[in-house]
Amino acid sequence: MRRNLPPLNALKAFEAAARCGSYVTAAQELGVSPAAVSQQVRNLEAFFGKKLFVRHNNRIMVTDAAVAIFPDTADALRQIEGMTNRLQGRLARPRLVVSALPPLAETWLPAQVGRLAGPDNSIPMEFRIEEDPVDFARHNIDLRLCYGNTLYPELATHNLALDRVTPLCAPGFLDRLGTRPQQPEGLADDDLIHTDWGPSFASHPTWRDWFRAHGWGRERDPDPAKGHRVPQSSFALRLAEQGLGICLGQKLLAQDALRDGRLIAPFQTSLPLGQPYCAVHPHAKGYKADLRHLLAGIQEGLRQAPP
Repeated sequence: MRRNLPPLNALKAFEAAARCGSYVTAAQELGVSPAAVSQQVRNLEAFFGKKLFVRHNNRIMVTDAAVAIFPDTADALRQIEGMTNRLQGRLARPRLVVSALPPLAETWLPAQVGRLAGPDNSIPMEFRIEEDPVDFARHNIDLRLCYGNTLYPELATHNLALDRVTPLCAPGFLDRLGTRPQQPEGLADDDLIHTDWGPSFASHPTWRDWFRAHGWGRERDPDPAKGHRVPQSSFALRLAEQGLGICLGQKLLAQDALRDGRLIAPFQTSLPLGQPYCAVHPHAKGYKADLRHLLAGIQEGLRQAPP
């Protein structure tokens, strides 16, 4: 007879609270009150004789003891859930909730998902397109793709890529201007597309920065009042594809357009962005096989991408 087993309800409450990072969100998921979740956690702490959570700034944080028991707890509950689903005929997999910055979601992310989800679309996902900061606990976010590695210090953060910007335009655009590669003096201020990078980018390269890096020093200081101005870097790429100007575009976001020939990079000079793009997830969600598969695939794809 098995006697040294913790109470199942206490394990369920602990697993949900650790995964969600919140008693309130765990309670919503379990259909009980936050006080009930807190009581069940205390029951489990009494059973093990260990502290599992500590409070910090109105949030709960897992202790070393909680980190040690969480993987086995989550795995055991998944096995019980799987057994129940098999017996009851419910085999649907839970969706992986992926949150991303708008420029990533509109250009780069769909191709990554298409490559990694497989021909049978075997990893169901729910996508959220939003600016930082996001509330992981309230919206049960599994993976966040963001700009900068200091936004969520309490979560697991993986640097993905430090993107660079370079002038990008449609094929034939420079021919119409009579401008040759490595000789950008034929670019008028009216030809330049300027980007308002948005709240996630604290510092960003400008056309003035690029001309100086290209060796023009103070000889060229473009007038930002001329040419098109757009609210996102992804929209700048779209205007450039239509031949409406030349943008200081992100090479990462323009991968497909450069590969397909919709855009060209006529000049070699490029500038790095100030921070890398990152993937962020709660430590407690790191056990998810679908999350690990998606993250590993994104990292591998970036390693194989052209510079």
